[in-house]
Amino acid sequence: MSENGHDLQAEFPEHRAILHTLKIESAAYRDLAARYHALAQEISRIEAGIEAASDERLEDLKKRRLQLLDNVSSMIMERKAA
Repeated sequence: MSENGHDLQAEFPEHRAILHTLKIESAAYRDLAARYHALAQEISRIEAGIEAASDERLEDLKKRRLQLLDNVSSMIMERKAA
């Protein structure tokens, strides 16, 4: 698990093999994972008080993180169906 507890392996532990395959084979997944990681780190810094942000900004970032998780979930389901 990452330092903030929000890495994709921790979010989808039952799909580690699929995530690994996507990481190797899919540039779209790698981009999505990189954006997710950066966003999760930003949220973690805000929640730790390292960076300042309004409550609205933090909520927006969390919603964006959930959207990225939905996208990853869709990629996993597509891979499983293939």
